[in-house]
Amino acid sequence: MKKQEKIDFVLNTLNEIYPKVTVPLNHSDPYTLLIAVLLSAQSTDKRVNQITPLLFDRADNPYDMVKLSVEEIRDIIRPVGLSPMKSKGIHGLSQLLIEKHDGKVPQSFEALEALPAVGHKTASVVLSQAFGIPTFPVDTHIHRLMYRWGLSNGKNVKQTEKDAKRLFPKTTWGKVHIQIILYGREYSPARGWDLEKDIITKTIGRKTVLNAYQKSRIKKRS
Repeated sequence: MKKQEKIDFVLNTLNEIYPKVTVPLNHSDPYTLLIAVLLSAQSTDKRVNQITPLLFDRADNPYDMVKLSVEEIRDIIRPVGLSPMKSKGIHGLSQLLIEKHDGKVPQSFEALEALPAVGHKTASVVLSQAFGIPTFPVDTHIHRLMYRWGLSNGKNVKQTEKDAKRLFPKTTWGKVHIQIILYGREYSPARGWDLEKDIITKTIGRKTVLNAYQKSRIKKRS
């Protein structure tokens, strides 16, 4: 199967399984999305969605957020993990939004990545989902599946993002990156992977990945 045929198959399959998608992180505006995405680093969306209502009840905008101390923020967000770093980032970026952006979330990679605790992936999600700017955020699920599907060499996230942008039509980026994440969680996880349920990898998967899977299954049975 040629690369374009693979892409068509992926898009068609994902659209059948997930015809409509929304950002799995609960939010009401660009600021609350930014905070939610920041909190989701090395945590689960479910856990973040349990904590953000508690935080946003106290402060759902940068002006109220800076009224809280870093310690107060940390105490609220502790369950999501990495709370010392994240609480400093939330307080610091809220202060910078007030000082440099009139309290509004900027709409460029340069400005977003200049904020404390905001990396390229977080900036990509905010630009895509809050402002409709074409970006292709790559998380561990997308990185894994792009390799399994033979669409990227898996060397690093930066290369995976470059390959994804080259292969998928720009008009699909905002939707397809969420679809791949959902698919990865449900059908093609890193652990407990059942290839029989993973129709995309089973159909277009990298031969070395498929062979390794079959060998591991034989080893388990022996």
